[in-house]
Amino acid sequence: MSCKDCEAEGMVTRRPAPYPGPRCATHHRQVVKVRRERGHERNVRLVYGLGDGEYGRLYAFQGGRCAGCRRATGVTKRLAVDHSHATGEVRGLLCGPCNRIVGWFRDDPATLLRLADYLTNPPARLMREAS
Repeated sequence: MSCKDCEAEGMVTRRPAPYPGPRCATHHRQVVKVRRERGHERNVRLVYGLGDGEYGRLYAFQGGRCAGCRRATGVTKRLAVDHSHATGEVRGLLCGPCNRIVGWFRDDPATLLRLADYLTNPPARLMREAS
């Protein structure tokens, strides 16, 4: 049995379409990728209210990186849609660790600022300087 997509494209070589399905491995991967992308678009639309292609535009606007650490690119694992649980407003795209940090600090910027101050001015250093 040959691949139905290969036949539709008029390919001369007949790649086998092994069980279970009418497509060769190459076309099967393409179909799965399209379905996965379509499902992700549907999910962000239903859960976060983002319109068609809005996730991609936000990703591009952020330079293709996590808005928090600026290291994660979302290539291996998609970036998470960060949103306010109080208002439902989408804030941006974060990698998993950055998204968890924001959640652990309960969206409190004052706590994150205190932590940043702690890292730049550790109490142990201040104590040694005061002695």
